[in-house]
Amino acid sequence: MCQKMWKLLRRDEGMVTSEYAMGIIAAVGFAAVLYAVVTSGEVSAELQDIVKRALSARM
Repeated sequence: MCQKMWKLLRRDEGMVTSEYAMGIIAAVGFAAVLYAVVTSGEVSAELQDIVKRALSARM
């Protein structure tokens, strides 16, 4: 009985189109913010410095 009731209450077959759209909008917004941060002058300079130090390291 309990299992039948649970199945009736939990009839979730996946996300609807509006939920997909909101998820995509959130992902694109996050990607835009991340891109802006990574391409900023200060962060870009730090990343270049890290790569230069890694390439010049002795093994």
